[in-house]
Amino acid sequence: MTDAIGRYAFAIAPLAAAALWGGMYVVSKWGFTLVPPVTLGFLRVALGAGALWVVVAGRGGPTPTRAEWPAFAALGGWVTLTVATQFVGTELTNASQGSLLTVMTPVFTVCLGAAVLGERVTAAKAGGTAVAGVGTAVVLAGQYDLSSIAAGNLLGVALLLVASVAWAGYTVWGLRAVRRYGALRAATYSSLASVPMLGVLAAGELWYLGRSPADIPVTVESTVAVAYLGLASTAAAWYLWYKGLEYVSAGTVAVFFFAQPAVGAALGAALLGEALGPGFVAGGALMAVGIWMVSRERAGPEESSDPTVE
Repeated sequence: MTDAIGRYAFAIAPLAAAALWGGMYVVSKWGFTLVPPVTLGFLRVALGAGALWVVVAGRGGPTPTRAEWPAFAALGGWVTLTVATQFVGTELTNASQGSLLTVMTPVFTVCLGAAVLGERVTAAKAGGTAVAGVGTAVVLAGQYDLSSIAAGNLLGVALLLVASVAWAGYTVWGLRAVRRYGALRAATYSSLASVPMLGVLAAGELWYLGRSPADIPVTVESTVAVAYLGLASTAAAWYLWYKGLEYVSAGTVAVFFFAQPAVGAALGAALLGEALGPGFVAGGALMAVGIWMVSRERAGPEESSDPTVE
């Protein structure tokens, strides 16, 4: 009984991660006006990776061997592609485009999970994903003028689609690393591997813009933005996301991503004074039903491995 409760609790850890990512909507109001997008992404991941490493170092245990680092480097590549395209794409698109395209991630994850890992797309998983997706669309339709979807920057749209596919890749190809090393170490070393990659891209961005690191303002807003993005939406959220993979399939974890825009809308109303759309409650209820449908699935063969619990 205790084991079952613990298993279910860790299975819904990705819901907490999605809630932390929902907060990025508010934080980005500050961050993108002060720091160029790729540079902000580099600062985010560098701080998050550093925080995760402090935890891992404090707990002790073996570090990856030379033979193991290529797997983490590959995951770091997915991280780099996700962060760079997501932040630049977000800057180039309007709010309705950004929100709708971001929630394509669960769809890509379910498809990749089936194609790469052979995960079963059961009726409960497909139905729950569809219901949660409809709920998300209802929430967003009440928040934004969806007729503006076609009015934004096409390059930004393409970049956000790439970001969605890249995070699905980080989720799917990260499953084996999570099951072998545990969520904490998998999140830590994949994040550390991405830091030099993002550092090179950030240096290129600053050079292109004719700016230097000294030009980035150190204000209360920029400090809070980087701290939240690094500690909450990277260190904590990425660990929680991978924690779910210790117990359930990539496709099951993915459905929790639908909660992100609802949390973002609620925080926007609470902290920025934005009005919640008329469909918020109804859409949120549909989203909750869809997530519940998927989370009730019993673990299949691909979900039943004995995880290394951190």
